[in-house]
Amino acid sequence: MTAGTWERFEHDPRSPQAARLRASDRDREVALEVLGQAYADGRLDHAEYDARSTAATTAKVLADLVPQLEDLVPDTSYAPLEHRATGFVARPDLHGQAVRMWAKDRREALTGLVGISVITCTIWAVTMWGGFPWPLFPMLAAAINLLRIQMQEQDIVESHERHLLKRERKEIEKRRRELQRGDDEA
Repeated sequence: MTAGTWERFEHDPRSPQAARLRASDRDREVALEVLGQAYADGRLDHAEYDARSTAATTAKVLADLVPQLEDLVPDTSYAPLEHRATGFVARPDLHGQAVRMWAKDRREALTGLVGISVITCTIWAVTMWGGFPWPLFPMLAAAINLLRIQMQEQDIVESHERHLLKRERKEIEKRRRELQRGDDEA
């Protein structure tokens, strides 16, 4: 199986946000193609292929496709992030979230710069007008932070992607343990 099989779906069926979405004909075709390849490779016998292909054909939501494929398709979405020059790009939804987090960091740094500038300049103007312009030092520190965030966009976005992947991985493990606990109790 190709490592990019999960990306061929319109939405990753393993994602909690997409699990309840209705499966499209294209999603079912991807699943049937994977099952057919697994049968041709000898990883499924005829009876299991029939059962899984019937389940994939009648799948209503994306989550219904996951049990049919998860032991046949490698899970590469949780591989450690590498530098973009290697060609690895996180799933689009996580990348978009990471970019939004970076934009929020940038807005907060800009707000900090403006806030520090207003407060320190007001204090300076009221207490020491015409004296040493000490507000330049905290303003410079805040400006350097803003500049750092702007200049290191790619590194910060990748850091946020790693954080999001780690958080999602923990959530999936938690759900798996809950499901196993439920199966053990049943």
